[in-house]
Amino acid sequence: MLVGLISDTHAAGRGRDLPEKVLKALQDVDLILHCGDLECLGVLDYLETVAPVLAVRGYEDPVEFSDGGRQRLARTTRVVEVQGIAIGMVHDIQWPGPRVVPRLDDGEGPGLDFPPGKPRELLAQKFGRPVDVVVFGDTHQEMIETCDGVLVVNPGSPTYPTRRRAGGPLGTIALLEVSRGSVSARLVELETEG
Repeated sequence: MLVGLISDTHAAGRGRDLPEKVLKALQDVDLILHCGDLECLGVLDYLETVAPVLAVRGYEDPVEFSDGGRQRLARTTRVVEVQGIAIGMVHDIQWPGPRVVPRLDDGEGPGLDFPPGKPRELLAQKFGRPVDVVVFGDTHQEMIETCDGVLVVNPGSPTYPTRRRAGGPLGTIALLEVSRGSVSARLVELETEG
């Protein structure tokens, strides 16, 4: 199963101002997970033209219900099961929990600094149960790393990236592939997508 990961779209109006490259990069996914700061719920409608969408609320997001009273944005965290893999979603992983810090080894992009204790246990406390994957947003800085056996992914921001690329103004999303109990992630730089 292929899962699209997106965050920090910061769309205006009815949410249809996302660049076409975002939808094109997501065209083969089975599910989309949005980690907040979409700013208007129309973003979810627009993304749902590609695949079903589950989302968590970011700081900039409204409180609203969809048809049938189903809350479209989880309040703070959400855990999604995909083929036996528990995926924890949160907008801001840093409260309470690890801090996003510059990596000391290569200086490229961010890393996570956990408080004392085991990262897997701290993340289980944050989500109210053990998770295999954590997806978060807020920083607009893309990252993929494994912490104590938990895959942690920030897809960055497709529209307001922290680091501008030479190819243009767009940023990144991420793709999560789940197959037979294993999971892997990769970043998609939207400017390089055809």
